[in-house]
Amino acid sequence: MSKEGVSSIKVRFLIGEVGEAEAELIRYFAPRTVGAIARSLPIEGQVARWKEEVYFEIPLKMGEEKPESKVEQGAIAYWPMGNAICVFHGETQPYSPVNIVGKVTKNLHLFKQTKSGARITLEKI
Repeated sequence: MSKEGVSSIKVRFLIGEVGEAEAELIRYFAPRTVGAIARSLPIEGQVARWKEEVYFEIPLKMGEEKPESKVEQGAIAYWPMGNAICVFHGETQPYSPVNIVGKVTKNLHLFKQTKSGARITLEKI
């Protein structure tokens, strides 16, 4: 049985020395952006922090697709202005509009423990 569904793609974040968090990319949130990210996996980067958000630059340049200025805790987004994947682990809002691409489903608390400069990998499960 395939681990990639029609509407969502199971992924995980491998976060430096901190651990592993599970998530899903949800196609209907931003189909072009999710498709481009999925085709680029695995993606590795270096963590940066902003308020209650962890983000890392990726080698993908996409424009806005259903941009949102408000996000829920646990949201995963692509930030067009910074060419980055963002994970919102608290009650913060994005610096500028983002394309929401998924949500963290397990171990969201690990992102609060993640330090700037840590290595992070996003890969299919």
